[in-house]
Amino acid sequence: MKLLCVTAHPDDESGCFGGILAKYSEAGVHCSVLCLTAGERAANRGGLVADEALKARRREEFAASCRHLGVHDGRVLDFRDGALDREDFHVVAGEIVRVIRTLRPDVVATFAAEGFVTAHTDHGMAGLFTAAAFQWAARTTRYKEQLAEGLEPWQARKLYAVTTEFSLKERQAVSLAPVTARIAVGPYVRRKNEAFGLHTTQRPLQPIFEHAQQQAGEDELFHLMATSDVTPMRMESDLFDGIREM
Repeated sequence: MKLLCVTAHPDDESGCFGGILAKYSEAGVHCSVLCLTAGERAANRGGLVADEALKARRREEFAASCRHLGVHDGRVLDFRDGALDREDFHVVAGEIVRVIRTLRPDVVATFAAEGFVTAHTDHGMAGLFTAAAFQWAARTTRYKEQLAEGLEPWQARKLYAVTTEFSLKERQAVSLAPVTARIAVGPYVRRKNEAFGLHTTQRPLQPIFEHAQQQAGEDELFHLMATSDVTPMRMESDLFDGIREM
């Protein structure tokens, strides 16, 4: 079984998906993370001034976090941080299609259009790109040049968006996707916090992250956005429900 998480910035993998990555990697699932930007426009810079220096540092932090979470394949692309809404939609979605066709995941997890509790536009765009790529990766009519290179269409089984049951009053308003999957990650919360802490340039955010984690409790919550099999909506406790028994 394979899980792919598509994120916008280094630290999203731990902050938003760290519980499921640790849980499923320990259960033998091949876990991958595709991060669309290197996070060079972050306000917290760890004393680094130049964007290129921050990119390099944040790539290193991302790699350390992925190792701590048991991620098998972590990739950081180089689209513009803070400007994903101004990137070429066809190009970005195409890069995600390429990764889906290469890794062939069963389950894909990302953000929804609202940008999660932070209302970050990059988060929302990552979700929109991924929602299109999830559909297009299976079609012989999309990105034919990839097929000519030897890749084959791939239909992942399920697409989820991370969601939650609380909002951040200090952030812009969001309309969150309803919870359809409640994944128990209590034994992995500590590792999730530790992985976030490996993003040393973002250390000022650690108290905010830990407070949000306390509000979230011991579950990570998701919304089933698409599935290859027509099925009634119901509450799940496993992202691989219907694919295999964990």
